[in-house]
Amino acid sequence: MTNILFIVGSTRKNSFNRQLAKITEKLIAKYASNNCSQIQVSYLDFNDVPFFNQDTEFPPPDSVSKIRSEFSKADGIWIFTPEYNQSYPGLLKNLFDWLSRPMDVTNFANPTAVQGKKVTASGAGGRNMTKSCREKLNELLEYIKMDVMKEPQTGIALGMEAWVKGEFKLTEEQLNELRLQVEKFVEFIK
Repeated sequence: MTNILFIVGSTRKNSFNRQLAKITEKLIAKYASNNCSQIQVSYLDFNDVPFFNQDTEFPPPDSVSKIRSEFSKADGIWIFTPEYNQSYPGLLKNLFDWLSRPMDVTNFANPTAVQGKKVTASGAGGRNMTKSCREKLNELLEYIKMDVMKEPQTGIALGMEAWVKGEFKLTEEQLNELRLQVEKFVEFIK
């Protein structure tokens, strides 16, 4: 069984990136069915992770221990992120600040929860298709020693109708880009 952990970088209940993750989940299920693979997708719930603070780092809060455990079970991590001011949201930075810290206070050479984990990213946003955000996120992920699949990554430019109605539909071209990312990521993590 291959386990893929989805991280949605928006707290909005029906965010565009949550919608993009749901579409991707269906594409993964179809890919698994067509290729006789067993792939399980789960979503990381990290709403209760506090702001990183060295005063409370050891022992870590229960919420941090929980997300570290989720990461340990994952074969691959897929991040769906909006772009805020040409970068990724602060809640993602906070999450990775916690996850990039050593798990053993007595040994800072000890592996972290994210070290060596295979990861990719997609995003739905404005005209820039989350390009600046994903570039900066890739830089952070590499810095904390994750194994980043930079290509292909899918960026979606949302049309005016999406912004007005709060939902969107992917074009066939966008679906094909996402399908390709699904195929390449499954190959990457196996």
